[in-house]
Amino acid sequence: MDLNSVRARKLRYILSVTSGNENLPKSLCLLMTLASDTYFKKGVNIHVFIEHMQRNFILTDIMKTGFHIELENFISMHSMTDQTFDTMGQYYDLHLYELDSYDRKFAILDYRAEMQLMSENEQFQAELKKRCDLLHSQGFVFIKATPWESLNNIKWGKQYPEIDIEHVKWTGDVSWFWFYMYVKHKDNTFNFTHDHNGSYWHKKYDFLYLNKATRKHRVTLYNKLRDDDVLDNSIYTFTMLKEPIRLDKKYELPGIEPKDYPRFGKDQDIYELPYIDTVCSIVSETNDNDYEVFMTEKIWKPIMAQQVFVVHGNYLYLQRLKEIGFKTFGNYIDESYDLEQDPEKRINKIVSLCKDLKTKNWQDIYLQTKALRKHNYDTLFNKEKLSLEINKTLNLFLEFADSR
Repeated sequence: MDLNSVRARKLRYILSVTSGNENLPKSLCLLMTLASDTYFKKGVNIHVFIEHMQRNFILTDIMKTGFHIELENFISMHSMTDQTFDTMGQYYDLHLYELDSYDRKFAILDYRAEMQLMSENEQFQAELKKRCDLLHSQGFVFIKATPWESLNNIKWGKQYPEIDIEHVKWTGDVSWFWFYMYVKHKDNTFNFTHDHNGSYWHKKYDFLYLNKATRKHRVTLYNKLRDDDVLDNSIYTFTMLKEPIRLDKKYELPGIEPKDYPRFGKDQDIYELPYIDTVCSIVSETNDNDYEVFMTEKIWKPIMAQQVFVVHGNYLYLQRLKEIGFKTFGNYIDESYDLEQDPEKRINKIVSLCKDLKTKNWQDIYLQTKALRKHNYDTLFNKEKLSLEINKTLNLFLEFADSR
C-alpha cells in the first residue's frame, strides 16, 4: 500500500497483541497468526484494527451574508470519533484546499426571511447561481441553514434565497439554541436565589410569563389565563400586541427602557430579578405543532435560573427534554398536558394546572426540587451532553449526503 496515497491517510491502524494467557480486548479485525519460532516462544496473534476516519469539508456561507462563525463554532463542538470537519466561510479561498481528498463536501446557504431584499437583486442572484452551479459540479452537497427557525416557521414564513438544487434544511430542533445559550453564558456568574432568604419566603409573584410575537397559540393561552384571573399576581408581558404589555422598569434588562425593548438581539440575555421574585415560569414556545420539537432560549432561561417551569410548546416537548438528559417536575405538578396532542386541549390543561399552582406550597416544592433544578443547570452547561445533540444534527447532513 502506498502510504502517501489519499486513502492511506484516512486510515488509523491500532495493533492489539494476544500472547500466551494474556488477552487484550478484541473486536472485528484482521487476524494474522505468526509462526511461534519467529517471534515468541508461545506464538502471537496480531489483531489489526482498521478504522476509517472520514473527512468532511464545509463551506459555511456560499455568499458570505450570514453568521458563518457561529455555524463553524457549532460544528466544532461535535464529538464524533470517526468524522473530522474542516470549515471555511470564504468562497474565494476554496483553491487553498485539496477538495478531492475529502469524503464529503458541503456548501451552506444563508437562508432567512431577512435575505429577501438582497435576493431580489439581479446581480446577487446571478452570482449565487454561478457559485452554486460550480460547487454542484464539484460534488458539493447543499444545506439551507436557518437554525434560528423551526420547520413550522419556514413552512409558513417565506425564507430567501431559493435554489434549484437538491438540498437539506438545517432548522433549530433542540441543539441550536442550547448551543447558543451555552456559548453566551457558560462563563457568566449569576445570583439566582430561590431559598427562604433567611427566615421568610421572599418571592412576591406567582408566574413569570414573557411573550413578544403574537403567534396564534400564544394569544389563545394568554387570553384564557387572563380571563380566568390566573395572572392577577404575576409578572407578564406581550410586547407586540396592539396595546403592548411591557415589564416594569425594575424587571427589564439593565440599560434598556421597557418601551425600547428591541425586536431582535436581546432575547437570549437574562436578568436575575424577575426570576427571583416569581415561583414559576410559563414558557410559551415558538410553536405548538405535533410534528417537531423546537426549543429556544425560552426554555433555557428558566433552566439557567434554576426555576420551576410549565411549557406551552410542541406535543411531547417535555418528553424530548427528558430524552436529552434534563428532568422535569412531574413528581410535583401535573405534567399530563405534555401528552395531549390536540393544541386546544393542551392549552386548557395548562390553564387548569396554573390555577392549581397558585394554591401550592412553593417553599416545599423548591426545597424538594433543589437537586433536580441543579441537575438541569449542570446539564445545560455540560459540553459533552450538548455535543451529543450536535452530533445528531450533523449526522442528518451526513446521511443526506450518503443517500444521494
